[in-house]
Amino acid sequence: MTNDGRTAIVTGASRGIGKAIAERLAHDGFAVVVNYASQAAEAQQTIESIKAAGGRAIAMQADVADEAAVAAMFDTATREFGGIDVVVSCAGIMVLGPVAEFDLDAFDRMHRINVRGTFIVDQFAARHVRNGGAIINVSTSAERQGLPGYAAYAASKGAVEAIGMILARELRGRDITVNTVAPGPTATDLFLNGKDEATIDRLAKLNPLERLGTPADIAEVVSFLAGRTRWVNGQVIYANGGMN
Repeated sequence: MTNDGRTAIVTGASRGIGKAIAERLAHDGFAVVVNYASQAAEAQQTIESIKAAGGRAIAMQADVADEAAVAAMFDTATREFGGIDVVVSCAGIMVLGPVAEFDLDAFDRMHRINVRGTFIVDQFAARHVRNGGAIINVSTSAERQGLPGYAAYAASKGAVEAIGMILARELRGRDITVNTVAPGPTATDLFLNGKDEATIDRLAKLNPLERLGTPADIAEVVSFLAGRTRWVNGQVIYANGGMN
């Protein structure tokens, strides 16, 4: 399938997994809207990387949990590129801690971005993605591991998986696929922050390949769902090297 003339919006694309996804989709031929919340300089680096490789991209600041900002982002994408074919909801934060001691303000902030943000982005995607397109959410493999300290984060991502599974069925007749990619431990700032070497090494060895994933590993799965299959739909794809 050629993706020339097709457009993708990637939220949380200024760094980490989102950045790798934006760059990979641009490589695949999509014009890309690089969404960011506050990392303007990093988003511009993503744009420059895409353009240096011959791709097309624009940066768009938007708080994904703010429906007016998301509406403006979708309007800009349509105006600049003529329509929207793929939406990847990757924006999210991770706060860890045991249930008994978890800060509820941090809980609310994380669920605002991870759950409300994904819901709003998917809501606009359901309204605007053209037939033949794809909606892809990003979750986590952590909920299947039951790791202590991950309850609040895994709960937010469990909601993300439910949104995608149900939206796929709500879009019956539209020829739009909706799937969720659930990465395992991946070498990003989000994952590495606050962890010592022993913890990182232990988590890396949870899978039989005995390494951390890379953002490019996850981007490859998104690329497949975005443009190389029409028969995977309503699924959660665990991209974790066999951890589960």
